[in-house]
Amino acid sequence: MLDHVFLTVNHIDRSLTFYEKLLPVLGISARHDYDGADGPAGHPDLKGFGAKGRMFFWLRQGTAAPGALHIGLVAESEEMVRRAHAAALAAGGTEIHPPGAQLHYDPRYFAAQVRDLDGYSLEFVYKSWQHGS
Repeated sequence: MLDHVFLTVNHIDRSLTFYEKLLPVLGISARHDYDGADGPAGHPDLKGFGAKGRMFFWLRQGTAAPGALHIGLVAESEEMVRRAHAAALAAGGTEIHPPGAQLHYDPRYFAAQVRDLDGYSLEFVYKSWQHGS
């Protein structure tokens, strides 16, 4: 299991606006700002997002490296995939592929994929077999 990820972005305020519009659609609505001065020397300021008492998705200012990372975000239904895709596009993201079955993986793998404002690949994924009946 992953505990957290730091995503380095070119313009922190712009990215905060994007993710504040997108992540709540996926149930990720908690927000926390961490002042790097509270950590060891050189620790960056962080802008965090989370859910269910856990902060796990963090943004930090720097030079984005979009080809270095693809992020798959869990959706609880096909409809949630569609809503996340629409929210990402409305917030300025660009489409890689629209919502639909990803038959090359599994007929029950339903996803959509976009690029965020720095070009990172984000996938909204619903795998029905991982959600019970």
